[in-house]
Amino acid sequence: MSIMNLLRCGILAGVVLCSGCAEWPDTPAHSGIDMRWIDASVRPQDDLYRHISGRWLETAEIPPDRARYGAFDQIKDQTELRLRSLIEGLAAQADLAEDSNSVKMATLYRDFMDEATLAKQGVEPLKPWLDRIDAVNDPEALARLMAEFASQDVPVPLEPWVSPDARDATHYAVYVGQGGLGMPDRDYYLSDTDARLVAVRNAYRSYLQTLFSLAGQPQPALSAERTLALETALARSQWTKVENRDSIKTYNKYALADLQSRAAPEFDWNSWLETLQIAGHADALILRQPSYVKALGTLSRSLPLSDWKLYLKARLLDAYAPYLSPPFVQAQFHFQGTTVRGIPENRPRWKRGVAVVESAMGEALGQQYVQAFFPESSKERMQALVSYLLQAYRQSIESLSWMGPDTRKEALRKLDAIGTKIGYPNRWRDYSELKIRAGDLLGNLMRASEFETRRQIRKLGQPIDREEWGMTPQTVNAYYSPRMNEIVFPAAILQPPFFDPDADDAVNYGAIGAVIGHEISHAFDDQGSQSDGDGNLRNWWTDSDRARFKALTEALVRQYSAYSPIPGYHVNGQLTLGENIADNSGLAIAYKAYHLALGEAEAPVIDGLSGDQRFYCGWVQIWRNRMREAEALRLLKVDPHSPPAIRADGALVNQPGFQAAFSTKPGDKLYRAPADQVILW
Repeated sequence: MSIMNLLRCGILAGVVLCSGCAEWPDTPAHSGIDMRWIDASVRPQDDLYRHISGRWLETAEIPPDRARYGAFDQIKDQTELRLRSLIEGLAAQADLAEDSNSVKMATLYRDFMDEATLAKQGVEPLKPWLDRIDAVNDPEALARLMAEFASQDVPVPLEPWVSPDARDATHYAVYVGQGGLGMPDRDYYLSDTDARLVAVRNAYRSYLQTLFSLAGQPQPALSAERTLALETALARSQWTKVENRDSIKTYNKYALADLQSRAAPEFDWNSWLETLQIAGHADALILRQPSYVKALGTLSRSLPLSDWKLYLKARLLDAYAPYLSPPFVQAQFHFQGTTVRGIPENRPRWKRGVAVVESAMGEALGQQYVQAFFPESSKERMQALVSYLLQAYRQSIESLSWMGPDTRKEALRKLDAIGTKIGYPNRWRDYSELKIRAGDLLGNLMRASEFETRRQIRKLGQPIDREEWGMTPQTVNAYYSPRMNEIVFPAAILQPPFFDPDADDAVNYGAIGAVIGHEISHAFDDQGSQSDGDGNLRNWWTDSDRARFKALTEALVRQYSAYSPIPGYHVNGQLTLGENIADNSGLAIAYKAYHLALGEAEAPVIDGLSGDQRFYCGWVQIWRNRMREAEALRLLKVDPHSPPAIRADGALVNQPGFQAAFSTKPGDKLYRAPADQVILW
């Protein structure tokens, strides 16, 4: 039950500016644009993204352990090295306090790095669980084991998590969503005409056979075939990524007492609820995909129990293969890394070790990261940026031509209620109940997942914890939470090229300012706009305003659906709509905020670029990215974000400020006539 299930949006009171807000440097040391990578052969009016980063795109190599590489990854690299220094510093100490967070993190890292011991153990650490699966002899035991695996982050058909109730955000509720597939999306199972997807499916069959063979399962080839058939049956019933974006259709509340009769009569709900300890703490579940749940209930009885046992073994082996002996690690990486994402080499072991510590004790590691590497001055500067962004959004809402007074009043109320979290939590998570034992890597990882599940379940019936964070401080990302109506910016993203404290205002507003604007915009995208300022799903729009907004968003769907980053494959304009709205709106709001910050001052010309030009250069610079084709295909299927180059230039065509700054004209590739520009906020 991962906390990341709480977040549905990411990159990742009305504010009055005060005299105490942090000021920007009067004489910036540099523009913030990396001039080394400019490709002068590409006109900015035709492709600003390639103009700014063309030489980088031609010369940069994707590291062999990566599926993609760009500005986000460069910051992640630096952050990862810092985390390594912290963890290895702990692991080298012999006098750490017993049962402290430090000794727990050091133990996790040392045990993972002890590859020799793991090599000797083979599949042995999972043997008790494989025996548990073999012992399943009825639907009740099957439901119990599914629940146990869910609590350990093993992908199974029903994935529960706890979040504020979308219809009453003052209370926590249990959500249940579809899951349990070993490939990235249902299309990988169901498409018979796409040669790339068919090839991945065939490789998956071979991978399952390898897992079963390594685990000593009789008839591994037949076991793989039966497992793939079961997962395909699940995939047929699952909702598409576009359907899952619908906040209204995915809210379906069922009283616990009615689950057996209304949701899925064949599924043993009592055993599932009891194992997860939900019964007694909640009186209802919110099922995101009711038709899928009903189909799962039927499959749980119609398919042989022996097939379900093979399926559970496959899910367990795949989930924990990275922490077993080298043959398991290699098999899992060969499929999930190389076949699915195109990555030639697995990450160095130390990087995977850092990830182990992060997954188990992310906030404990984040606390040390903040103390060592995050200056408080960056937080102050971000607070000033956010203030200008919120003021710009207020001015925009007040002047929108397509929004009427009733809807405008509610929109301003929601804007006033948006909370902001920057850098790190005010209260750090307590890991004292998490038991970490030396020499028991898999047990520790399972206990860490169970610890998080118990932590989530304990929220039920308690007041909403408005201090909680859904990302760790060392995460290079940001998010908007519709239920909490808040924007969150972890410390690690506040680094160049997103945020450069020594750079000119313009590039910071075009970069981190647009990211801030992006996250605020999620409160008003096609899905976020269905929730009010209290975080509740409620229609606060007049019918005529919603119709005008829908017409604008449909124009964005058409625009982005026309992009084809891989020959024969297009961006899914419906799947990416929310993020495309946020990119376009966030950039527009950041531009307004930049001019609010300038006030009466005139922006200097730096590196031959005006302030407005540097602003847009700062925007495209953060999307600098190279990607392997397999990864690009995977993301087109599963990612609600458009590809980086399309995010960069796609938003520019709808920006009057960009058209003016670069004097675009008909015939330029990024020119769009004013009447055709999609301007939402």
